[in-house]
Amino acid sequence: MTVDSSDSCDGEQAGWEWAIVEVFGHRRHVGRCREEERFGAKMLRVDIPKKGDPAANGYETVYYGGSSIFSYALTDEESALRANKPYEPPSRIRLSAPADCDADADDVDAYDDDDGDLS
Repeated sequence: MTVDSSDSCDGEQAGWEWAIVEVFGHRRHVGRCREEERFGAKMLRVDIPKKGDPAANGYETVYYGGSSIFSYALTDEESALRANKPYEPPSRIRLSAPADCDADADDVDAYDDDDGDLS
């Protein structure tokens, strides 16, 4: 179950913990987590920051039953936000050659023809 959540609860105030959760050993979520009762059963709620910036983009919320949790590792907020940050490709910008490296056609004969020394 996935829910779009944009509530503004602070991390530690409402019982939240930042964690890395693996479900059935196949899915991995990094976000703020807490235990909630849903449908008459205790479930794990994971709020995953969208695009690494929950203040601007909110959270995506998923719920899992306790028996489906494979591992649960505590982490810090900075690591959780970094793990959910979208991939940024490397820059395609190249620096131009320095201005003093421009060779003029007149500089071609800078070497002496006999011994290779500069004239």
